Amino acid sequence: MCQFCDVSHSAKTSRRRFMIGAGGLAASLALGSQAFAKEKSKETKPPPKPQNVLSPDAALERLVKGNTRYIDGVTRRHDFKHEREALAGGQNPFAGILSCADSRIAPEYAFDSGRGDLFVCRVAGNFANDESIASLEYAVAVLNVPLFMVLGHGSCGAIDATIKSLKNGTTLPGHLPSLVDALAPAVKASQGKPGDLLANATRQNVIDNVAKLKAATPILNAAVEQGKLKVVGGIYRLEDGKVEMVV
Repeated sequence: MCQFCDVSHSAKTSRRRFMIGAGGLAASLALGSQAFAKEKSKETKPPPKPQNVLSPDAALERLVKGNTRYIDGVTRRHDFKHEREALAGGQNPFAGILSCADSRIAPEYAFDSGRGDLFVCRVAGNFANDESIASLEYAVAVLNVPLFMVLGHGSCGAIDATIKSLKNGTTLPGHLPSLVDALAPAVKASQGKPGDLLANATRQNVIDNVAKLKAATPILNAAVEQGKLKVVGGIYRLEDGKVEMVV
């Protein structure tokens, strides 16, 4: 091939590569723009339950009022059929609850709430582990939940088992020792104090986990500092269903 032909061929090849590269860049930008527009449309789409868009204080007030109705036995009739339809495309709960897995504790009932109102994480002993913190981070970062409550309860079997395990120096079977490890700090902090050890440890466990959620970096602590999130603690009384605020 002559020198002129070689130069001409190289120029054509360069132009072809440029056009291909430019076409790929244009396609990428177009796809990126479409994705951004799609995300923006999600942001501007009205929430499925507008009544759930609340400030942290208003969300807490709503929980308290719901619990009062539950105690008095005058809970509302919830239209689950239409709630299902409204929530098929999304959710915007007004509160997150970290609750014990005890079958007697049902946050949705205790606060007289409907579908899509509460974002609930449950584990025996209502303590914050990596998985529950991650779940609650999602609730704040994606769903804009303004309020979390750590919900303990009277006669908690997980805390009682932890007390007995520590006292007797025994190791529980299976994976139960993981519960003991998580609840032991609250039990140890309550030993020697006046009053019932189980009740004191239950209260201390709620206080400890409220503090843990508030301090969880980088998402939860930032939301708390910015005033977007409030974290409180309560204890559910089995006798009458009342949730007593702890912190």
